[in-house]
Amino acid sequence: MRTPLLMTTLLAALLGSATFAETPQSESWTAPNGARAQVSAATSVSKERLEKIDTLMQQYVDENLIAGAVALILQNGQPVYEHAAGWADKEAGTRMTVDTIFRIASQSKALTSTAILQLQEQGKLVVTDPVSKYIPEFAKTTVMVNGSAVPAKRPITLRDLLTHTAGISYGTNPEIAEQYRAKGLGPAAGVGWYTADKNEPICTTMEKLGSLPFMAQPGEAFVYGYNTDILGCVVERASGVPLDEYIRKNITQPLGMKDTNFYLPKDQRARLAAVYGTGPNGKIARSANDPKGQGHYVEGPRRSFSGGAGLLSTARDYARFLEAIRNGGTLGNARILAPRSVALMTTNQIGDIYNKPGMGFGFGFETVESFGASGMEAPGSFGWGGAYGTNYRVDPTSGLVVVLMIQLMPNGVDFREKFASLVYQSLLPQ
Repeated sequence: MRTPLLMTTLLAALLGSATFAETPQSESWTAPNGARAQVSAATSVSKERLEKIDTLMQQYVDENLIAGAVALILQNGQPVYEHAAGWADKEAGTRMTVDTIFRIASQSKALTSTAILQLQEQGKLVVTDPVSKYIPEFAKTTVMVNGSAVPAKRPITLRDLLTHTAGISYGTNPEIAEQYRAKGLGPAAGVGWYTADKNEPICTTMEKLGSLPFMAQPGEAFVYGYNTDILGCVVERASGVPLDEYIRKNITQPLGMKDTNFYLPKDQRARLAAVYGTGPNGKIARSANDPKGQGHYVEGPRRSFSGGAGLLSTARDYARFLEAIRNGGTLGNARILAPRSVALMTTNQIGDIYNKPGMGFGFGFETVESFGASGMEAPGSFGWGGAYGTNYRVDPTSGLVVVLMIQLMPNGVDFREKFASLVYQSLLPQ
Protein backbone atom coordinates (compact mmCIF):
# COMPACT_ATOMS: atom_id res chain seq x y z
CA MET A 1 0.00 0.00 0.00
CA ARG A 2 1.16 3.55 -0.75
CA THR A 3 1.48 5.80 2.28
CA PRO A 4 -1.22 8.53 2.25
CA LEU A 5 -0.32 12.16 2.97
CA LEU A 6 -1.22 11.91 6.65
CA MET A 7 0.96 8.83 7.12
CA THR A 8 3.81 10.51 5.26
CA THR A 9 3.56 13.47 7.63
CA LEU A 10 3.57 11.14 10.63
CA LEU A 11 6.53 9.22 9.24
CA ALA A 12 8.45 12.46 8.80
CA ALA A 13 7.77 13.26 12.45
CA LEU A 14 8.94 9.80 13.50
CA LEU A 15 12.18 10.18 11.57
CA GLY A 16 12.89 13.42 13.38
CA SER A 17 14.26 16.71 12.18
CA ALA A 18 17.84 17.75 11.58
CA THR A 19 19.85 20.51 9.97
CA PHE A 20 21.18 19.61 6.53
CA ALA A 21 24.09 21.11 4.63
CA GLU A 22 23.38 22.59 1.22
CA THR A 23 24.62 20.48 -1.69
CA PRO A 24 26.68 21.94 -4.54
CA GLN A 25 24.87 22.64 -7.81
CA SER A 26 26.92 20.13 -9.79
CA GLU A 27 29.81 17.73 -9.46
CA SER A 28 32.14 16.05 -11.91
CA TRP A 29 32.80 12.36 -11.34
CA THR A 30 35.27 9.90 -12.78
CA ALA A 31 33.91 6.71 -14.33
CA PRO A 32 35.93 3.45 -14.21
CA ASN A 33 36.97 3.97 -17.86
CA GLY A 34 38.46 7.37 -17.00
CA ALA A 35 35.66 9.40 -18.58
CA ARG A 36 34.23 12.42 -16.81
CA ALA A 37 30.54 12.67 -15.96
CA GLN A 38 28.79 15.94 -15.12
CA VAL A 39 25.56 15.41 -13.17
CA SER A 40 23.47 17.97 -11.33
CA ALA A 41 23.71 17.53 -7.57
CA ALA A 42 20.62 19.67 -6.92
CA THR A 43 17.95 17.03 -7.53
CA SER A 44 14.37 16.31 -6.62
CA VAL A 45 12.54 13.00 -6.65
CA SER A 46 9.77 12.62 -9.20
CA LYS A 47 6.98 10.80 -7.39
CA GLU A 48 5.36 10.06 -10.73
CA ARG A 49 8.52 8.24 -11.88
CA LEU A 50 8.71 6.41 -8.56
CA GLU A 51 5.37 4.77 -9.34
CA LYS A 52 7.32 2.42 -11.61
CA ILE A 53 8.54 0.72 -8.41
CA ASP A 54 4.95 -0.19 -7.51
CA THR A 55 4.60 -1.96 -10.85
CA LEU A 56 7.95 -3.76 -10.45
CA MET A 57 7.09 -5.01 -6.97
CA GLN A 58 3.68 -6.28 -7.98
CA GLN A 59 5.06 -7.96 -11.10
CA TYR A 60 7.61 -9.94 -9.11
CA VAL A 61 4.97 -10.91 -6.55
CA ASP A 62 2.47 -11.95 -9.24
CA GLU A 63 5.11 -14.01 -11.04
CA ASN A 64 5.97 -15.79 -7.78
CA LEU A 65 9.57 -14.55 -7.88
CA ILE A 66 9.36 -12.90 -4.45
CA ALA A 67 6.75 -13.30 -1.73
CA GLY A 68 6.68 -9.61 -0.89
CA ALA A 69 8.75 -6.52 -0.23
CA VAL A 70 8.86 -3.20 1.60
CA ALA A 71 10.66 -0.17 0.21
CA LEU A 72 11.31 3.18 1.90
CA ILE A 73 13.07 6.18 0.38
CA LEU A 74 14.01 9.39 2.20
CA GLN A 75 15.42 12.56 0.67
CA ASN A 76 17.05 14.98 3.07
CA GLY A 77 15.32 13.21 5.93
CA GLN A 78 11.82 13.40 4.47
CA PRO A 79 9.96 10.31 3.22
CA VAL A 80 9.27 10.48 -0.51
CA TYR A 81 8.25 6.84 -1.04
CA GLU A 82 7.02 3.99 1.12
CA HIS A 83 5.32 0.90 -0.24
CA ALA A 84 4.54 -2.65 0.87
CA ALA A 85 3.58 -5.33 -1.64
CA GLY A 86 2.77 -9.02 -1.52
CA TRP A 87 2.94 -11.39 1.40
CA ALA A 88 4.84 -11.45 4.67
CA ASP A 89 3.73 -15.08 5.02
CA LYS A 90 2.02 -16.38 1.91
CA GLU A 91 0.92 -19.70 3.42
CA ALA A 92 -0.61 -18.01 6.46
CA GLY A 93 -2.29 -15.36 4.31
CA THR A 94 -0.44 -12.51 6.08
CA ARG A 95 0.00 -9.46 3.89
CA MET A 96 3.23 -7.48 3.82
CA THR A 97 2.95 -4.16 5.68
CA VAL A 98 5.30 -1.23 6.16
CA ASP A 99 6.00 -2.34 9.76
CA THR A 100 6.79 -5.99 8.93
CA ILE A 101 9.94 -7.19 10.69
CA PHE A 102 12.80 -8.73 8.67
CA ARG A 103 15.96 -10.67 9.38
CA ILE A 104 18.61 -8.18 8.25
CA ALA A 105 21.67 -10.47 8.55
CA SER A 106 24.78 -8.53 7.48
CA GLN A 107 23.05 -5.18 7.83
CA SER A 108 23.84 -5.84 11.50
CA LYS A 109 27.49 -5.12 10.73
CA ALA A 110 26.99 -1.37 10.41
CA LEU A 111 25.53 -1.12 13.93
CA THR A 112 28.33 -3.18 15.46
CA SER A 113 30.93 -1.09 13.60
CA THR A 114 29.22 2.00 14.99
CA ALA A 115 29.55 0.56 18.49
CA ILE A 116 33.30 0.07 18.00
CA LEU A 117 33.75 3.69 16.92
CA GLN A 118 31.64 4.87 19.85
CA LEU A 119 33.98 3.01 22.19
CA GLN A 120 36.95 4.66 20.48
CA GLU A 121 35.29 8.03 21.09
CA GLN A 122 34.89 7.03 24.76
CA GLY A 123 38.59 6.21 25.03
CA LYS A 124 37.93 2.54 25.74
CA LEU A 125 39.78 1.26 22.67
CA VAL A 126 41.54 2.38 19.50
CA VAL A 127 41.07 0.71 16.15
CA THR A 128 44.79 -0.02 15.89
CA ASP A 129 44.55 -2.30 18.95
CA PRO A 130 45.37 -5.96 18.35
CA VAL A 131 42.33 -8.20 18.69
CA SER A 132 44.28 -10.28 21.22
CA LYS A 133 44.03 -7.40 23.69
CA TYR A 134 40.37 -8.37 24.07
CA ILE A 135 40.38 -12.01 22.92
CA PRO A 136 43.71 -13.65 23.90
CA GLU A 137 43.03 -16.63 21.62
CA PHE A 138 43.90 -14.33 18.68
CA ALA A 139 47.46 -13.72 19.89
CA LYS A 140 48.94 -16.27 17.47
CA THR A 141 46.76 -16.82 14.42
CA THR A 142 47.50 -18.95 11.37
CA VAL A 143 46.84 -18.71 7.63
CA MET A 144 46.29 -21.50 5.11
CA VAL A 145 49.04 -21.48 2.46
CA ASN A 146 49.21 -24.32 -0.06
CA GLY A 147 47.22 -26.59 2.20
CA SER A 148 49.20 -25.93 5.38
CA ALA A 149 48.59 -23.57 8.28
CA VAL A 150 51.46 -21.07 8.69
CA PRO A 151 51.86 -18.31 11.30
CA ALA A 152 50.33 -14.94 10.45
CA LYS A 153 52.88 -12.27 9.55
CA ARG A 154 51.50 -9.83 12.11
CA PRO A 155 48.71 -9.56 14.70
CA ILE A 156 45.17 -8.88 13.49
CA THR A 157 43.91 -5.43 14.52
CA LEU A 158 40.42 -4.03 15.04
CA ARG A 159 40.98 -1.96 11.89
CA ASP A 160 41.53 -5.18 9.92
CA LEU A 161 38.19 -6.47 11.21
CA LEU A 162 36.32 -3.24 10.44
CA THR A 163 37.49 -3.36 6.82
CA HIS A 164 37.33 -7.17 6.31
CA THR A 165 41.05 -7.30 5.61
CA ALA A 166 41.95 -9.68 8.45
CA GLY A 167 41.88 -12.67 6.10
CA ILE A 168 38.96 -14.25 7.98
CA SER A 169 36.24 -15.95 5.92
CA TYR A 170 33.06 -17.73 6.98
CA GLY A 171 34.90 -21.05 7.01
CA THR A 172 33.13 -22.65 4.07
CA ASN A 173 36.25 -22.71 1.85
CA PRO A 174 37.02 -26.36 0.95
CA GLU A 175 40.50 -26.32 2.46
CA ILE A 176 39.27 -25.29 5.92
CA ALA A 177 35.59 -26.32 5.98
CA GLU A 178 35.98 -29.53 8.00
CA GLN A 179 38.13 -27.85 10.66
CA TYR A 180 35.47 -25.17 11.04
CA ARG A 181 32.66 -27.70 11.08
CA ALA A 182 34.34 -29.48 14.00
CA LYS A 183 34.19 -26.25 16.02
CA GLY A 184 30.54 -25.59 15.16
CA LEU A 185 31.42 -22.94 12.56
CA GLY A 186 31.58 -22.81 8.76
CA PRO A 187 29.29 -25.49 7.28
CA ALA A 188 27.94 -26.26 10.77
CA ALA A 189 26.58 -22.70 11.08
CA GLY A 190 23.98 -22.53 8.32
CA VAL A 191 25.93 -21.07 5.42
CA GLY A 192 28.69 -19.95 7.77
CA TRP A 193 27.42 -16.86 9.53
CA TYR A 194 24.44 -18.21 11.50
CA THR A 195 24.68 -18.44 15.31
CA ALA A 196 21.09 -17.82 16.51
CA ASP A 197 20.74 -21.47 17.57
CA LYS A 198 23.88 -21.50 19.72
CA ASN A 199 23.42 -21.84 23.47
CA GLU A 200 26.63 -19.97 24.25
CA PRO A 201 27.78 -16.32 24.34
CA ILE A 202 29.30 -14.95 21.16
CA CYS A 203 32.68 -14.54 22.86
CA THR A 204 32.84 -18.29 23.53
CA THR A 205 32.25 -18.94 19.83
CA MET A 206 34.86 -16.37 18.79
CA GLU A 207 37.44 -17.86 21.15
CA LYS A 208 37.07 -21.12 19.20
CA LEU A 209 37.49 -19.22 15.96
CA GLY A 210 40.85 -17.86 17.10
CA SER A 211 42.35 -21.37 16.98
CA LEU A 212 41.32 -21.99 13.35
CA PRO A 213 43.32 -21.11 10.21
CA PHE A 214 42.32 -18.08 8.13
CA MET A 215 42.43 -17.52 4.37
CA ALA A 216 44.82 -14.57 3.90
CA GLN A 217 47.48 -12.63 5.73
CA PRO A 218 46.25 -9.61 7.73
CA GLY A 219 45.97 -6.50 5.59
CA GLU A 220 46.66 -8.22 2.27
CA ALA A 221 43.20 -9.03 0.90
CA PHE A 222 39.50 -8.31 1.32
CA VAL A 223 37.98 -11.49 2.76
CA TYR A 224 34.37 -11.36 3.90
CA GLY A 225 33.61 -13.36 7.01
CA TYR A 226 33.36 -13.46 10.81
CA ASN A 227 35.17 -10.13 11.26
CA THR A 228 32.20 -8.23 12.71
CA ASP A 229 31.18 -11.11 14.98
CA ILE A 230 34.64 -10.82 16.51
CA LEU A 231 34.05 -7.08 16.88
CA GLY A 232 30.81 -7.87 18.73
CA CYS A 233 32.82 -9.76 21.32
CA VAL A 234 35.26 -6.83 21.51
CA VAL A 235 32.32 -4.50 22.21
CA GLU A 236 31.28 -6.73 25.10
CA ARG A 237 34.78 -6.91 26.59
CA ALA A 238 35.60 -3.22 26.14
CA SER A 239 32.24 -1.97 27.45
CA GLY A 240 31.59 -4.61 30.10
CA VAL A 241 28.00 -5.29 28.94
CA PRO A 242 26.43 -7.82 26.52
CA LEU A 243 26.28 -6.71 22.89
CA ASP A 244 22.49 -6.59 22.77
CA GLU A 245 22.39 -4.30 25.81
CA TYR A 246 25.13 -2.06 24.46
CA ILE A 247 23.47 -1.58 21.07
CA ARG A 248 20.07 -0.99 22.65
CA LYS A 249 21.31 1.66 25.09
CA ASN A 250 23.72 3.43 22.77
CA ILE A 251 22.25 3.13 19.27
CA THR A 252 18.72 1.81 18.82
CA GLN A 253 17.09 3.36 21.88
CA PRO A 254 18.53 6.88 21.35
CA LEU A 255 17.46 6.74 17.69
CA GLY A 256 13.96 5.49 18.48
CA MET A 257 14.50 2.14 16.72
CA LYS A 258 11.83 0.24 18.65
CA ASP A 259 11.70 -2.82 16.38
CA THR A 260 15.40 -3.65 16.10
CA ASN A 261 16.49 -6.63 18.23
CA PHE A 262 18.62 -9.75 18.08
CA TYR A 263 15.64 -11.95 18.93
CA LEU A 264 11.99 -11.18 18.37
CA PRO A 265 9.76 -10.63 21.40
CA LYS A 266 7.44 -13.64 21.32
CA ASP A 267 4.32 -11.49 21.30
CA GLN A 268 5.56 -9.95 18.03
CA ARG A 269 6.08 -13.20 16.10
CA ALA A 270 3.18 -12.47 13.73
CA ARG A 271 5.08 -9.43 12.41
CA LEU A 272 8.12 -11.46 11.27
CA ALA A 273 8.23 -12.14 7.53
CA ALA A 274 8.72 -15.72 6.42
CA VAL A 275 11.84 -16.75 4.52
CA TYR A 276 11.57 -18.09 0.97
CA GLY A 277 14.17 -19.29 -1.50
CA THR A 278 14.49 -19.31 -5.26
CA GLY A 279 13.77 -22.85 -6.42
CA PRO A 280 15.14 -24.75 -9.45
CA ASN A 281 12.30 -23.36 -11.59
CA GLY A 282 13.09 -19.79 -10.59
CA LYS A 283 9.95 -19.51 -8.47
CA ILE A 284 9.87 -19.09 -4.69
CA ALA A 285 9.47 -21.94 -2.24
CA ARG A 286 9.03 -21.58 1.52
CA SER A 287 12.25 -22.34 3.41
CA ALA A 288 12.51 -24.98 6.11
CA ASN A 289 12.50 -24.31 9.86
CA ASP A 290 16.26 -24.65 10.16
CA PRO A 291 19.40 -22.46 10.23
CA LYS A 292 19.33 -22.08 6.44
CA GLY A 293 15.66 -21.08 6.51
CA GLN A 294 13.37 -19.55 9.12
CA GLY A 295 16.00 -19.74 11.86
CA HIS A 296 15.72 -19.47 15.64
CA TYR A 297 14.94 -15.78 16.01
CA VAL A 298 11.80 -16.41 18.06
CA GLU A 299 12.30 -19.75 19.80
CA GLY A 300 16.10 -19.82 19.98
CA PRO A 301 18.26 -19.88 23.14
CA ARG A 302 18.70 -16.06 22.96
CA ARG A 303 22.31 -16.24 24.13
CA SER A 304 24.36 -15.64 20.97
CA PHE A 305 24.36 -12.01 19.85
CA SER A 306 25.86 -12.04 16.37
CA GLY A 307 27.23 -8.58 15.63
CA GLY A 308 27.79 -9.66 12.05
CA ALA A 309 24.43 -11.14 11.14
CA GLY A 310 22.01 -11.45 14.05
CA LEU A 311 19.66 -8.45 14.06
CA LEU A 312 16.00 -8.10 13.08
CA SER A 313 14.56 -4.75 12.01
CA THR A 314 12.01 -2.85 9.94
CA ALA A 315 12.52 -0.56 6.96
CA ARG A 316 11.54 2.46 9.07
CA ASP A 317 13.89 1.56 11.92
CA TYR A 318 16.87 0.97 9.66
CA ALA A 319 16.17 4.19 7.79
CA ARG A 320 16.44 6.08 11.09
CA PHE A 321 19.92 4.64 11.64
CA LEU A 322 21.02 5.45 8.09
CA GLU A 323 19.65 8.98 8.30
CA ALA A 324 21.74 9.54 11.43
CA ILE A 325 24.83 8.35 9.56
CA ARG A 326 23.98 10.49 6.50
CA ASN A 327 23.59 13.49 8.79
CA GLY A 328 27.06 13.11 10.34
CA GLY A 329 26.06 10.95 13.32
CA THR A 330 22.93 12.68 14.57
CA LEU A 331 19.15 12.39 14.28
CA GLY A 332 16.92 14.90 16.04
CA ASN A 333 18.32 15.35 19.55
CA ALA A 334 20.34 12.11 19.50
CA ARG A 335 24.00 11.95 18.49
CA ILE A 336 25.47 8.47 18.14
CA LEU A 337 28.80 9.38 16.52
CA ALA A 338 31.03 12.36 15.83
CA PRO A 339 31.24 13.47 12.17
CA ARG A 340 34.88 12.33 11.89
CA SER A 341 33.92 8.81 13.01
CA VAL A 342 31.17 8.75 10.40
CA ALA A 343 33.76 9.78 7.81
CA LEU A 344 35.87 6.76 8.75
CA MET A 345 32.88 4.51 8.15
CA THR A 346 31.84 6.03 4.83
CA THR A 347 35.15 6.60 3.00
CA ASN A 348 37.39 3.96 1.48
CA GLN A 349 39.97 2.76 4.01
CA ILE A 350 41.61 -0.08 2.08
CA GLY A 351 43.11 1.49 -1.03
CA ASP A 352 42.70 -0.62 -4.15
CA ILE A 353 42.43 -4.10 -2.62
CA TYR A 354 38.62 -4.24 -2.65
CA ASN A 355 37.36 -6.82 -5.13
CA LYS A 356 35.08 -4.53 -7.18
CA PRO A 357 36.55 -1.97 -9.63
CA GLY A 358 35.63 1.58 -8.78
CA MET A 359 34.47 0.60 -5.29
CA GLY A 360 36.02 0.65 -1.82
CA PHE A 361 35.29 -0.29 1.77
CA GLY A 362 35.24 1.85 4.90
CA PHE A 363 34.78 0.96 8.57
CA GLY A 364 31.57 -0.96 7.97
CA PHE A 365 30.21 0.20 4.59
CA GLU A 366 30.95 -0.48 0.94
CA THR A 367 31.76 2.82 -0.78
CA VAL A 368 31.36 4.10 -4.34
CA GLU A 369 34.59 5.60 -5.65
CA SER A 370 33.71 6.38 -9.29
CA PHE A 371 30.52 7.01 -11.22
CA GLY A 372 29.24 3.92 -13.03
CA ALA A 373 30.89 1.45 -10.66
CA SER A 374 27.55 0.79 -8.92
CA GLY A 375 24.70 1.55 -11.27
CA MET A 376 23.75 5.23 -11.17
CA GLU A 377 25.05 5.88 -7.65
CA ALA A 378 27.19 8.97 -7.18
CA PRO A 379 30.73 8.76 -5.82
CA GLY A 380 30.56 9.10 -2.06
CA SER A 381 27.54 6.80 -1.82
CA PHE A 382 27.72 3.85 0.55
CA GLY A 383 25.72 0.86 1.69
CA TRP A 384 25.50 -2.92 2.04
CA GLY A 385 22.89 -5.65 2.33
CA GLY A 386 21.95 -8.88 4.03
CA ALA A 387 21.91 -12.57 3.11
CA TYR A 388 18.11 -12.70 3.25
CA GLY A 389 17.91 -10.19 0.39
CA THR A 390 17.67 -6.91 2.29
CA ASN A 391 19.61 -3.98 0.86
CA TYR A 392 20.28 -0.32 1.56
CA ARG A 393 22.11 2.57 -0.03
CA VAL A 394 22.88 6.13 1.08
CA ASP A 395 23.64 8.74 -1.60
CA PRO A 396 24.70 11.95 0.17
CA THR A 397 24.97 13.91 -3.09
CA SER A 398 21.22 13.52 -3.62
CA GLY A 399 20.35 13.31 0.09
CA LEU A 400 18.95 9.82 -0.41
CA VAL A 401 18.47 6.99 2.07
CA VAL A 402 17.06 3.88 0.37
CA VAL A 403 15.97 0.73 2.21
CA LEU A 404 14.65 -2.41 0.50
CA MET A 405 13.45 -5.37 2.57
CA ILE A 406 12.75 -8.87 1.24
CA GLN A 407 13.33 -12.37 2.66
CA LEU A 408 14.75 -14.54 -0.12
CA MET A 409 17.67 -16.94 0.42
CA PRO A 410 18.99 -18.21 -1.91
CA ASN A 411 18.19 -15.23 -4.10
CA GLY A 412 18.01 -16.04 -7.80
CA VAL A 413 16.25 -12.92 -9.06
CA ASP A 414 17.37 -9.51 -10.29
CA PHE A 415 14.77 -7.59 -8.29
CA ARG A 416 17.25 -5.55 -6.23
CA GLU A 417 19.17 -4.37 -9.29
CA LYS A 418 16.02 -3.30 -11.11
CA PHE A 419 14.73 -1.59 -7.98
CA ALA A 420 17.94 0.44 -7.71
CA SER A 421 17.65 1.57 -11.34
CA LEU A 422 14.08 2.74 -10.75
CA VAL A 423 15.14 4.73 -7.69
CA TYR A 424 17.81 6.66 -9.57
CA GLN A 425 15.77 7.26 -12.72
CA SER A 426 13.38 9.22 -10.49
CA LEU A 427 16.01 11.90 -9.75
CA LEU A 428 15.50 15.02 -11.86
CA PRO A 429 17.10 18.49 -11.82
CA GLN A 430 15.38 21.03 -9.61
